[in-house]
Amino acid sequence: MPMTPLPYRVTDKRWETADTATLTMAPVDRVVEAPKPGQFLMLWAFGVGEVPISISGRPSGDLLEHTIRAAGPATTTLTDAPVGDVVGVRGPFGTEWEVERAHGGDLLIVAGGIGLAPLRLAIHSALEHRDRFRSVALLVGARSPDDLVFRSELDAWLDRTDVQVEITVDYAPGGGDHRWTGDVGLVTELVRQADVSPASTVALVCGPEVMMRYTAQALLDRGVPARSIRLSAERNMRCAIGHCGHCQLGGRFICLDGPVFDHPDLAPLLAVRER
Repeated sequence: MPMTPLPYRVTDKRWETADTATLTMAPVDRVVEAPKPGQFLMLWAFGVGEVPISISGRPSGDLLEHTIRAAGPATTTLTDAPVGDVVGVRGPFGTEWEVERAHGGDLLIVAGGIGLAPLRLAIHSALEHRDRFRSVALLVGARSPDDLVFRSELDAWLDRTDVQVEITVDYAPGGGDHRWTGDVGLVTELVRQADVSPASTVALVCGPEVMMRYTAQALLDRGVPARSIRLSAERNMRCAIGHCGHCQLGGRFICLDGPVFDHPDLAPLLAVRER
């Protein structure tokens, strides 16, 4: 795997929320290998630092999309990058969602907050090949309506008749022109509403760790096989090659063995408190 970041130029930027932006980037010259749904790339904000960011879209050709929340110096620099700026890219790294596991059965996708971003390519794949699944259900949760990402796409998915889409928020401020009329509550509560046959369901889950723990338990309670529950973790990832050791949990490295795991493999790691 080449370790030198390749230059990509920001060709478009779209703010999803007050602190989260989607960057569309095109290669300046050489192109990284096409990432698969669930994989991540290392993005380098020159002069500031490098961070692992899951791929959120591949609009066309060699273009890449990454949806980034400003949470530190590097991610803030990236979200503030103007169109025309150059970002370093290396990768892709890690495991993928393996959407094909659900072919012939039911696909259930559960996203919490910005966890929808790493799932977005898997959703695109499932909708593009809708005939390969018996049913497709998408459950999305966010802290508030203002924290929902990909709002226009969510509206388009809601209009489809061949996919079940349920959206909830933890709380919704009342009044004003943007009064929320949808569900209020935890995304885990939507698991019971998913129109799937648990025994033949593959579930893809991404969000805050506490949300993933409770969502996985809700899926198990419904009868979804443990090995059919796929979760994505990113705790402490820094180098992407298992060299720095920051993301080692037990005998596993999140960056090498993940970020996407079957539930039985990730559950013991999620039981370890974050620091």
